[in-house]
Amino acid sequence: MYQTLLTELEKGTLVITVNRPEKMNSLNKDVIEELGKVMDEVYGNDEIKTAIITGAGEKAFVAGADISEFLSLGQEGGAELARKGRVNVFDKIAHCPKPVIAAVNGFALGGGCELAMACHFRIASANAKFGQPEVNLGLIPGYGGTQRLTQLAGKGKAMELMMTADMIGADEAKTLGLVNHVTPLEELLPKAKELLQKIQLKAPVAISKVIACVNDAAMCDAHGFDNEIERFGACFATEDMKEGTNAFVEKRKPVFKGK
Repeated sequence: MYQTLLTELEKGTLVITVNRPEKMNSLNKDVIEELGKVMDEVYGNDEIKTAIITGAGEKAFVAGADISEFLSLGQEGGAELARKGRVNVFDKIAHCPKPVIAAVNGFALGGGCELAMACHFRIASANAKFGQPEVNLGLIPGYGGTQRLTQLAGKGKAMELMMTADMIGADEAKTLGLVNHVTPLEELLPKAKELLQKIQLKAPVAISKVIACVNDAAMCDAHGFDNEIERFGACFATEDMKEGTNAFVEKRKPVFKGK
């Protein structure tokens, strides 16, 4: 179905693997196009409850963009490249109503770091490396990286990392809040799946509203508090809320239907 991606659906979790190991899984136009299509599948397929994005092999999650595709672009072409990628892939991931997490195995550089940061949260293998080295090419991040790295790591560290083009390891990334968990490489996907299995036991409508509210907060949305009230109220109209509260009173585990 896909030329640059591998997909596997297991227990409601779609594992999406960027499959260009010979190119360190770099993002070319085909990968971007197919990531957009697979995210449409995540949105539209009711069998998919959660998703993981990772890279093929042990060396790289995604080690950046395919720079050879940049050489023929001028100002307008560069802006359009960034716009299409952000709208069709990165924002689609960030605003997905179903949880999407990054399982970062190895290098997550440039567009790869941006891809990981677009996910709702990140788990990293001990050999993972993160960086935004675009200034080495006379560029800046273009898929939302300047904004998301600042949100996650803070202004000062984001400035340093993007201006020096330095890489950081998994442990420092965890200290900064860039990743939630660090695991041995062989435990990376099992840990990601374990977390998503736990999330799948919760009310799907409520989970989608958590994602929307936290995204508001990350964007410093002036209406974030009011949006939270509206979404909180909307939960009271769901079958899941009635099931969850009744299960609590009856001292049993709830069975949510996402309605």
